[in-house]
Amino acid sequence: MTYCVGIKLDAGLVFLSDSRTNAGLDQISTFRKMMVYEKPGDRFMVLLSAGNLSISQSVREILQVEQIDNGAGEPITIWNATSLFDAVRVLGSAVRRVYDQDGASLKEAGIDFNASMIFGGQIAGEAMRMFLVYSAGNFIEATRETCYFQVGESKYGKPVLDRMITPQTPLDEASKCALVSMDSTLKSNLSVGLPLDLLVYESGALCSDQLVCIDEQNPYFQMIRGTWGQKLRQVFESIDDPQWTLSNGSLDDAKWTVVDRSGATAQPAGDGSSALCVKSARYEPMRKITHPGEKVV
Repeated sequence: MTYCVGIKLDAGLVFLSDSRTNAGLDQISTFRKMMVYEKPGDRFMVLLSAGNLSISQSVREILQVEQIDNGAGEPITIWNATSLFDAVRVLGSAVRRVYDQDGASLKEAGIDFNASMIFGGQIAGEAMRMFLVYSAGNFIEATRETCYFQVGESKYGKPVLDRMITPQTPLDEASKCALVSMDSTLKSNLSVGLPLDLLVYESGALCSDQLVCIDEQNPYFQMIRGTWGQKLRQVFESIDDPQWTLSNGSLDDAKWTVVDRSGATAQPAGDGSSALCVKSARYEPMRKITHPGEKVV
């Protein structure tokens, strides 16, 4: 499996991908999941891919030469498309071409046609755009409300993105956030692994030299891994533990005596706003079954 994330901001774009591919516990390999298409001053595009590696590689190969009909005009390719929407249409056509070529054989072998991709960048004359492409070749576009996409093992790194990323986030902060997201995924899933490819694109540049391969010796990523874990533990330990006994024994009053880690006592909220054992205004407490004939429902 893999993990890739693309982030679209007012200031530019951030792309990050891992490079681990596995076909079982004893078949783990390194394959890069990022492709960069650049014609300086004219267009800059990035493709991140996840899913079946053979499908992804075939799509990338075909994408270089794929064409879609343009009526009486010149066929559209990723190299002459006048909008990124047309370019992603070419990508969708390449995905469908691979499905037409290999889909039946894969199905016969019991293998799903599984590929998902993030495609983003900028073409001269229009704003930056970013798309999430599905296995059928269809796609959706990033908006200000949903300004990042993930493919692959997305669940581990999603919470920090949800909490931190907005369209106004600076590029450096977004890069840091993407690396924290990747670190969380690496921590929890063995199917994602180093090295990583990180690319940062500034709006309007139509080229980028901010591209780095990050391995286990990279000092910044080592700092991220150590600092994030340490700071997360510090924040966690600063939160009061749940207290199950009320100071006056009354659930209705819900005034607590909190004992922190230093042994000091405090009243966190006289109105019970931070208490744990308070009655819900909407739901009844859980009922216990105490004999065979009793029903909860």
